[in-house]
Amino acid sequence: MKIKIDSLENIHAAAKEFLANMGDGKVFAFYGKMGTGKTTFIKAICEELGVDDVITSPTFAIVNEYTAGNGDPIYHFDFYRIKKIDEVYDMGYEDYFYGGNLCFLEWPELIEDLLPEDVTRVHIHTEEDGSRTVEF
Repeated sequence: MKIKIDSLENIHAAAKEFLANMGDGKVFAFYGKMGTGKTTFIKAICEELGVDDVITSPTFAIVNEYTAGNGDPIYHFDFYRIKKIDEVYDMGYEDYFYGGNLCFLEWPELIEDLLPEDVTRVHIHTEEDGSRTVEF
């Protein structure tokens, strides 16, 4: 599936479309170059899920936990600063990835071997006109 994001003004419409088409998956790995809008899109998705918390990139914390409007936890990961795979083992990644709650992962290529088989890979591309394309 492809979703086009023409501007920040329609990012919430794109997030709604993503949510309507994400199926039963729980772990979503977001791929894209630096600055393509991975964090911004995840933030819009979380807002559409009713998250009232401040949503920021977990670059230094590795994982942020948010609470959806229905009370369920949502986990937002950023593996950009992972230096050794042991850091991921030490944080107990399996509890998150296989716990049945939504997990949104940035920079998953750094932990590719640990991703669940049923992970949904989401690719965000910047187009020449500055718009973004989300494919999954």
